[in-house]
Amino acid sequence: MSGATYALPGLEGPAEIRVDRWGLAHIRAGSTLDAFRAQGFNAARDRLWQLDLWRKRGLGLLAADFGPGYLAQDRAARLFLYRGDLAAEWAAYGPQDTQAIVTAFVDGLNAYVALTEARPELRPPEFALTDTRPARWQPDDVVRIRSHGLVRNVLSEVARARVLARAESREAGLTADDLRKRISPPHEPVVPDGLDAADWPDDLLDAFRLATATVGFPPERLAATRDAAWAWSKVDAHGAVTRRARAAPKEPAEGSNNWVVGPSRTDTGRPILASDPHRVYLQPSLRYAVHLTAPGLDVIGAGEPALPGISIGHNGHAAFSLTIAPMDQEDLFVCETDPANSDRYRYGEGWEPIERVVEKIPVRGGADETVVLGFTRHGPVIREVAGRAFALRTVWSEPGAAAYLGSLAYLDATTPEAFGEALRHWSAPSVNQLYADATGRIAWFMAGKAPVRPAHDGLLPVPGDGRYDWAGFHDPGSLPRSLDPEVGWLATANEMNLPPDFPAESRKVGFEWAEPWRVRRIRAVLGGQTRHSLDDSRALQGDAFSEPALRLTELVRAMPAASDPDLASAQALMASFDGTLAPDSAAATLIEVFWVHHLRPALLKALVPDAATRRLLPPGDTQSLIERLEAGLDSATRNALLVDALGAAFRDCLERMGADPMGRLVPDVTASVEQQRPAAEALFPSPLRGGARSGGGVDGTAPLDPAPPPPPAPPHKGEERAPRLGDHESPEGWSWGRLHHALFAHPLTDLRPDRAWDVGPLPVGGSAASVMHAEYRTDTFRLTHGASFRMIVDVGDWDRSVFINVPGQSGNPGSPHYADLAPIWGRQDHVPMLYGREAVDAATETIITLSPA
Repeated sequence: MSGATYALPGLEGPAEIRVDRWGLAHIRAGSTLDAFRAQGFNAARDRLWQLDLWRKRGLGLLAADFGPGYLAQDRAARLFLYRGDLAAEWAAYGPQDTQAIVTAFVDGLNAYVALTEARPELRPPEFALTDTRPARWQPDDVVRIRSHGLVRNVLSEVARARVLARAESREAGLTADDLRKRISPPHEPVVPDGLDAADWPDDLLDAFRLATATVGFPPERLAATRDAAWAWSKVDAHGAVTRRARAAPKEPAEGSNNWVVGPSRTDTGRPILASDPHRVYLQPSLRYAVHLTAPGLDVIGAGEPALPGISIGHNGHAAFSLTIAPMDQEDLFVCETDPANSDRYRYGEGWEPIERVVEKIPVRGGADETVVLGFTRHGPVIREVAGRAFALRTVWSEPGAAAYLGSLAYLDATTPEAFGEALRHWSAPSVNQLYADATGRIAWFMAGKAPVRPAHDGLLPVPGDGRYDWAGFHDPGSLPRSLDPEVGWLATANEMNLPPDFPAESRKVGFEWAEPWRVRRIRAVLGGQTRHSLDDSRALQGDAFSEPALRLTELVRAMPAASDPDLASAQALMASFDGTLAPDSAAATLIEVFWVHHLRPALLKALVPDAATRRLLPPGDTQSLIERLEAGLDSATRNALLVDALGAAFRDCLERMGADPMGRLVPDVTASVEQQRPAAEALFPSPLRGGARSGGGVDGTAPLDPAPPPPPAPPHKGEERAPRLGDHESPEGWSWGRLHHALFAHPLTDLRPDRAWDVGPLPVGGSAASVMHAEYRTDTFRLTHGASFRMIVDVGDWDRSVFINVPGQSGNPGSPHYADLAPIWGRQDHVPMLYGREAVDAATETIITLSPA
């Protein structure tokens, strides 16, 4: 067992950090503030480069370290900092002393920064590679940074306005826009008086996209001169900052699954709660798991590394998890500026000033850059052009909206009622919170600031003259909830889950939700089980079934038999496909290539002939597109589309993978990672896949959409699955995992020719439509969004709980926990999330002792 001892200024008494064999830190302290102080120290120990970059990106300080190529991103980030009253901000998070907790956390973080100044060998290697140093934090930094929080839907608002502006009629525009994004529940969008997006510039949302973009380090950006600095102001379709956008960024695919099964429906007689938040895949992981123990505090689970506490986990009595509930928390206001004075905009019967704030951005190797930021009563001005100022109204500007910090209010909750009361202090992001406790009670709450919009519905930009202003926020208690449902389980997956009796038309909390595929599958499995187990939850988190894939396959099966060899082979390959996108499936490869590269673009072209309008629609709403394909086309047109696309897709797969049964596109994980695999993973063998086929709403009742067609039963063990392909070359070497892969690339990978800090690639099954949610780039098939963290809690027998955090708990490339969890995650497996003192002590590999300075 290894160890170390450090003095930590501010500690009231001794504390220790026990790191178990899976990299999870168990922190024990004599007071709650000491626990949070030690948490900050530990977060910096494992994630200092990530934390430092998070702070500099959020505050607009990148150019100081990385040069002029980061000026545009710095300016954009500063537009969205919280600039309100800090006393109101700190008070907004609940009865606990949030400012004291954050201050203790930041003190611990700064103590580790100071330690690296005295002992540079403790500094992660990224600082040496970039010739930079970690900076000290202020407690206010944690709450002022807002641009990492997930709110919505300005990108969709502007896209919808542009689709309508190009349409021959309002009806035609709304029909086309339905192919882009389905509105639910059914609703007729309010088109504001005078709205016309025909001449809006293509760069209208550049500042917003920059402010919310991740940070990359291409050599040409690092080498950018002052003259070229502002060219780095575009964000491409994959979220990377570039000098020129090759395609418009799409809406983020971030979401989550969670479910809780009550004691009457589990094999243990205790609740089981599962959570797998779906966010962008990063290296290191966006989440960080930790265990905090002090008098009055004993919580374990995951949060964001830059925040104290946790947001997903349990406290030894109650467990909790969250998914995004896609409420609409932002609007674009179009302000008419005064022709005689562009520093004023029309409001009511007169004019109001645009507040101009002058700031200086430090730049590495040169003088500070002076920038001017504009603000209206609606929020920051993101673009000024042709007599208009476009201002973004967002909950980020409100006190208490620092993402996830509201979780501090519920860490000690022990009843659903207390948990719901704590959620009154939750602002952003808007979430579905699930709860379960050791007494057997379960609950669901929707939480977040929901704007009151008296004159519009949030689906389109609106004039900024006062007619469409927000009128405060809905009372948190008026949002949907369910306590101890009779059906015995609850589940959410970002779907439209407003109850049938919820006044959606008058409350207008949101009309754009995730597609229903994941929640339909979850309902089908949970609704068909009477004795749910931990292994069932583990299997469901890794479930790769795709309803869209199955429905497309059924269309292929209905096609007339083909004489063309390629088409006939494709039909034969799909003959027994059950919709499961397994990594070793050849049929999964074909159906995904068929859809994303051939049929979907051809279908959009057939449905929307105007190329300029069509450019606004991709990737398109899969539910809407498949419904139009199934029932909105005549049979001749549909068959022509299917024939052309299927033949082309088969030839595409031949070109990509050939017919070599031993072909490999992606290698296994490196031997060094395999050698780091924890021995105890043998205790948790990979679960079998399966599930039943019925379900309902959030709590299994009141179905919100039609049930999916049941997938065919899987073959019995030993049964041949591969179809006969006749005389054509066999695609035995094809597999979905050869194309579809996870690669956890370090942000600085472009500066390391050996790419030694990358982890992967790992072959992966599923897609965005699967419960396991594996969203991918269509050009490289590399995963972009999904469940980097997964957790399943046995509520009441806490040491049986499991988790995974890919690629590892640590962000330091020199740590044994940098990539040790990647191969386990790649098998859709988990490791123990130990809680009891005896179990933690037995699994401890490193003890870090902290003493008062």
